[in-house]
Amino acid sequence: MKEYLEVIAKFNINGQVIPLYIDYNKRRYKIDKIKQIIPAVSLKSGGLGLRYTCKISGQDYYLFLEEDHWFIDKKDNLY
Repeated sequence: MKEYLEVIAKFNINGQVIPLYIDYNKRRYKIDKIKQIIPAVSLKSGGLGLRYTCKISGQDYYLFLEEDHWFIDKKDNLY
């Protein structure tokens, strides 16, 4: 089962959506770096969308934008 997240994002001049912060378990996490953005399927949570490989607090996480909803792969829980 997917757990959708609140994400603060911006649109760059080319219309690309860039996530800046994730709200998870009543905490806000800053996305330090976006390493990759590709269309992909989440094999752990199910769903298809854009997969953002994000560096958060020194660790890599897969953040997905599925239509107009954001989620992180189920195994990739933030601490």
